[in-house]
Amino acid sequence: MLKKTYISLFFLGLFFFPFNEYIGIATLGEFKTEAGALFLFAGFLLLLCSALKTNKISLPYKNRIVVLMALFLLWCFITTLLNAPAVADSYFKHTSGVNRFLRQYIALLVSSVLFFIFYWNVFIELSLKEILLRIRKTFFYSLIVASVYGFLETGVSFFGIGALYPVLKMFDYFPFLEVSLHAEGRISSISYEPPFFAIYLITIAGWMFSYVLTEKTVFSKYTPLLLVLALTFFSGSRTGLIIVFLQLIVFGAILFREPKFKDSIRTVMFKLLLFSAVLLVFNGPKVIKAVGQKIESLDFFGNIKTNISNKSRLGMQYAAIQVFKEHPLVGVGFGQQTYYARYEYPYWATSNNYEFKVWYRNKNEKAFPPAYNIYTRLLAETGIIGIVLFLSLAYVSISGARKRIRNTEGAEHVLAITVYISLIGLFVNWLQIDTFRIYGLWLSLAILIRFSYLSKKDEHDSTVNTSL
Repeated sequence: MLKKTYISLFFLGLFFFPFNEYIGIATLGEFKTEAGALFLFAGFLLLLCSALKTNKISLPYKNRIVVLMALFLLWCFITTLLNAPAVADSYFKHTSGVNRFLRQYIALLVSSVLFFIFYWNVFIELSLKEILLRIRKTFFYSLIVASVYGFLETGVSFFGIGALYPVLKMFDYFPFLEVSLHAEGRISSISYEPPFFAIYLITIAGWMFSYVLTEKTVFSKYTPLLLVLALTFFSGSRTGLIIVFLQLIVFGAILFREPKFKDSIRTVMFKLLLFSAVLLVFNGPKVIKAVGQKIESLDFFGNIKTNISNKSRLGMQYAAIQVFKEHPLVGVGFGQQTYYARYEYPYWATSNNYEFKVWYRNKNEKAFPPAYNIYTRLLAETGIIGIVLFLSLAYVSISGARKRIRNTEGAEHVLAITVYISLIGLFVNWLQIDTFRIYGLWLSLAILIRFSYLSKKDEHDSTVNTSL
């Protein structure tokens, strides 16, 4: 009974992980607005109860990926200890260095240890085919909700159809949602802001693309893919747009190498052209203008003087690199970058930039400035040793997924492709964000490790024949 309940809570956590458009629970810290975390915490507690009852809990501690994760976590702690005097003296935005470390490190442990252990113990109860089909279906159901909300929001914000707003407001009655609109026609659907919605789309993209490989009807094959692409476009997230299309290119390259899927590539291209034509017929001038704006916005360096967001992002990354230059070997301690980087912000980034005045340098604003890049953040906070460990984790996991693509068939092959596309998207996405609360990444690592523990059930459950 406990096992069935915590497995159900796992899938509820996946369904609700993009739902964070509500006030939340303050005691959960960085997870306070993330609805999916509520179910994952509850599921983990039930897993512990089950472990106490049976005296058994599983952890693949001999796996290379787990070893690298453990070494990285250990180094994040050690580098902070090595910087203990400075950490103890640091203070900014009503937060001490010790408090900042504890909050950041606990958030990292929750994502990479607590939730990871929960994912793993769910996966050992399922075959690889069940993992593929059940997670994919869960993400598809959440995509349906996100699409209804998102297209209503697009009608109101982008196309100016005010009559749709009362219908959109009905989502206020949906759990963990409070309807709000964004400027410049951007949408965030079931998430509180477009960038987080983009992370959700990047996370599920590989899973939705996989329908092309397994479904029989045209509708079932291509609808999930087209929904992801359309929502990514209207979200207005430049990073999301780049990465989802990168994932699509990687997916196309994989299919092109497999003769039986070449027809699927041509069909995908035709569907994309048809979808674009429908948009142009519906509201041609506005769509063309929007496409032009999206293309122009992708020139991060070309419009740095006029785009406040780009100035802030590049300025933060520049400051982190300056901190790294001064502390190259062990860094300044986990979670400590801001205490040093605030003295390194370049003039070209802060000049005529309200974000630094209102948010980043304002001592009364409690929110810490984002680093906007996990890799430059780790360079500053953990030094060469930390970044090497983290990049090793990225290399081992991506190369491991690629190896599984070559050595598997049926459902396992489709799942390997899905994990490979997800890992590429999420590791690339870390070039623009600095949080470890990326559910899809730790989920994908747990699935990848599951490939090394094939059971008899997997051997007899490898074919794929399903429908939406």
